[in-house]
Amino acid sequence: MALAKPQGGFVIFISFIVALILMIMPLPEWAEAARPQWLIMVVIYWCIALPDRIGVIIAWMTGLVLDVATGSLLGQNAMAFGIVAFLAIKLHLRIRLFPLWQQALSILILIALYQIITLWVKGFTGQSAQSWSYWLASLTSMLLWPFVFTLLRGVRRFYRVR
Repeated sequence: MALAKPQGGFVIFISFIVALILMIMPLPEWAEAARPQWLIMVVIYWCIALPDRIGVIIAWMTGLVLDVATGSLLGQNAMAFGIVAFLAIKLHLRIRLFPLWQQALSILILIALYQIITLWVKGFTGQSAQSWSYWLASLTSMLLWPFVFTLLRGVRRFYRVR
């Protein structure tokens, strides 16, 4: 049995670019705290869908790009993305079997972990503590996961990304 040749790398790259644009796009001040974590959701999706192609190194590099784009401490998002990607890859067979609402709960946990890691790094650097609104991003990401999953799965199937 011959292995299928990987294809669709450009589609994966474009999905990362779109998610990065959504992350740095300005929002009104009242909506900033509830901004979904688009980039980590896309990373999680590709780690679940194609764990042999998108792994910890790609997630780490994506986190570095986010660090540079947002002006945060270099390596902060990279470390968090790498840890979340590792867990998503380790649990990908289970998560793929879940119905969308259970996947959304898994995403809530993974993104909350991402936020805990970044909050931990901010604490080490002496930045001020966050209010409860810091956790709204996890909730909005969870609520948008079914849309993101369905959209990216449709794109993956349409362009035959493998």
